[in-house]
Amino acid sequence: MASKLTKLEHVWIPEDVDFNKLGGLSAEAKGKLSDIRPASIGQASRISGVSPNDVSILLVYLGR
Repeated sequence: MASKLTKLEHVWIPEDVDFNKLGGLSAEAKGKLSDIRPASIGQASRISGVSPNDVSILLVYLGR
């Protein structure tokens, strides 16, 4: 489990991602991700209101 979390720290989110246009993300996740603008999936996964499902959607969007 720890190695998976470490790997997520190195999956970078492009600065120009429009989270509001990603289908499937919860409304709360869209708002929080847009406000906070995490640099990596690891950072995004630690944001309150961003669910594991939201993280999975981000990974699919990023082609991981």
